[in-house]
Amino acid sequence: MAPSAMSRSNDWTKSLSDAQPVPYWLDDPGRPRPQPALTGADTCDLLVVGGGYSGLWTALIAKERDPGRDVVLLEGREVGWAASGRNGGFCAASLTHGLSNGLARWPDEIHRLQELGARNLDGIEAAVARHDLDCDFERTGEIDVATEPYQARELKGWYEEIRAEGLADGVEYLDAEAVREQVDSPTFRAGLYDHRGVAMVNPAKLAWNLKRACLALGVRVHENTPALTLRPYGAGMAVRTPYGGVRARTVALGTNIFPSLVKRVRSYTVPVYDYALMTEPLTAEQLASVGWRNRQGLGDSANQFHYFRLSADNRVLWGGYDAIYPYGGRVRAEYDDRPETYAKLAGHFFTCFPQLEGVRFTHAWGGAIDTCSRFSAFFGTAHQGKVAYAAGYTGLGVGATRFGAEVMLDLLSGERTERTELRMVRRKPLPFPPEPFAWTGIALTKWSLARADAHGGRRNLWLRTMDRLGLGFDS
Repeated sequence: MAPSAMSRSNDWTKSLSDAQPVPYWLDDPGRPRPQPALTGADTCDLLVVGGGYSGLWTALIAKERDPGRDVVLLEGREVGWAASGRNGGFCAASLTHGLSNGLARWPDEIHRLQELGARNLDGIEAAVARHDLDCDFERTGEIDVATEPYQARELKGWYEEIRAEGLADGVEYLDAEAVREQVDSPTFRAGLYDHRGVAMVNPAKLAWNLKRACLALGVRVHENTPALTLRPYGAGMAVRTPYGGVRARTVALGTNIFPSLVKRVRSYTVPVYDYALMTEPLTAEQLASVGWRNRQGLGDSANQFHYFRLSADNRVLWGGYDAIYPYGGRVRAEYDDRPETYAKLAGHFFTCFPQLEGVRFTHAWGGAIDTCSRFSAFFGTAHQGKVAYAAGYTGLGVGATRFGAEVMLDLLSGERTERTELRMVRRKPLPFPPEPFAWTGIALTKWSLARADAHGGRRNLWLRTMDRLGLGFDS
């Protein structure tokens, strides 16, 4: 590295000197107290395991569908402490981890999937109003930006493709001048602006307010209560906890990246660690230098991509790029903090927004995302239909988990609905192989994606083979 570059790197790392290694969203004095742990034996109609978005939406919608249903929710630590409280807060309509992934995998269903996704996001917005969910919900949309000439060409070609397919409603192509009128970065060369398909939320507040709404409807919530075992018990199921247990007619599992109580499901997901930074609040002058008047979320078009957005108090969240898979797929607290990634992200931030030189970061954190080989959620049942599960959201679960909750409740009721008839719902992704093959394959894929970014987007033989096998590693 040249001396000038080294000096610049040192300036970037100075911006991290006050950053606390905790998720910004969870570092909130208004954080609610946890509900008491379960002690003794309990019974219910529906037991929900997991206090993230999957479990919270399932419990809430179950009570909305049938107010007389007796619902219990168990959370191993505190509601929203894991992925639901530490993500970027992009609440997208897409159920398929983006239109490109959905069109490649379910072309015959894509219009239906897009419609269901739009209705799902409308349903979230309606629930925010109906239950007074104080979560800084803003239906701002999102811009996918190109930062390289080949990405600009690909964005333009993709826009023409979705227009021809009748899938571009509400999507606008922006050339370099137009995208920089929205948000000003010297790196931006083009953009696709989805005006209505994404909302910004405070993710922790969404989880906490969903808990409050569940309690108001009569859901019994027990935090610091891990579910240890699941087994049949008479006509229903029994779950053992450290200080007691619950017998239930049906069980919905919203545990995502944590080991499923249905062991055969575990091979379908692996943890990938993602990291983010949060700046101090921008001054009026700093914000004006960037533009960003419409407060959209943004993401760039590289395989190793960044996502970024404004908080309610005009901080910039800047995350992504590194995706770290730990050997063996272990989920451990020590993986939540990675200074080498924070330094890399800080450098990328100031390259994107040189006009914000001098801004400091107040928080730096990471967490595990549950990913599967098709990058979007999968669903199923176990124990003769008395247990349902949904997992594999791959970082786009803030919105899609509500759809997953509806699917789980449909499956538990035995209903045939427009959701349960989808091939996306009826079929599962390919499972991941055991170690060392999983680690080797993921490492080779990451190397290949980085190489594609450095060589004009050209995919090597490994990525082309993955594409042909239907694995389609895009990001």
